[in-house]
Amino acid sequence: MAYCSIEAARDAGCTGTDAEVAAWIEAAREAIERYTQQVFEPTDLVVVADVGADGLVILPRRVRQVTAVMPVLEADDGPSIPPTAYRVTSSAVLGQIDAVHLGWGGYDDLVVGAESYNGGWLGLWERWGAEQVKVLGSFGYDTPPLLVSQGNALLAAHLQAQAQPSDADAADDSSLQVDDEGNNVAIEDSSDGPSSGVVSPSSSTGSTQVDALLAGYLNRGPSLIGGV
Repeated sequence: MAYCSIEAARDAGCTGTDAEVAAWIEAAREAIERYTQQVFEPTDLVVVADVGADGLVILPRRVRQVTAVMPVLEADDGPSIPPTAYRVTSSAVLGQIDAVHLGWGGYDDLVVGAESYNGGWLGLWERWGAEQVKVLGSFGYDTPPLLVSQGNALLAAHLQAQAQPSDADAADDSSLQVDDEGNNVAIEDSSDGPSSGVVSPSSSTGSTQVDALLAGYLNRGPSLIGGV
């Protein structure tokens, strides 16, 4: 899902067919997510985060719903702890933060080590000694905020403009193949290695104007493991 419409990108200066404009919108969306380390639509993710003081786990994205929480152990992940053993808060509520608050309340006589006579979930957690948890759930904004949509449109036009070489640049660049009308018809990737699916943080979207629009959405939280 794009963060802006094709019409909005055209209004910002993007040109070409609908498919070409959509491709620049997608490239801009990826740059925005790398820069902000946020997602601005509902997205199923798996994240790993540190367990802080008093069982506070700060989550790296705006949380919508948590479906499972489990300790990260050396040998393997532990079993999911029940919802009664934690509570979830979201920055979607004014004054709250995106976090899981572990309380380890209750017990389960069907789970080895979490029985009532064994100290319940709290006793099991203490025996685990886990310093991190894996959280599965739905993250992101319900809909893209206005500034994000504006940034997506502006950045799509900016990236397209940056990718279009001047006549002098084209003459100097042997990697560009130009037809009789001056159109670039082929650009070959010189990289031999496979592309990485890891979304790494970026210090800029490539546009200082868009960076300024997105400043309020920057998130440099815990590590993202991947989408589900």
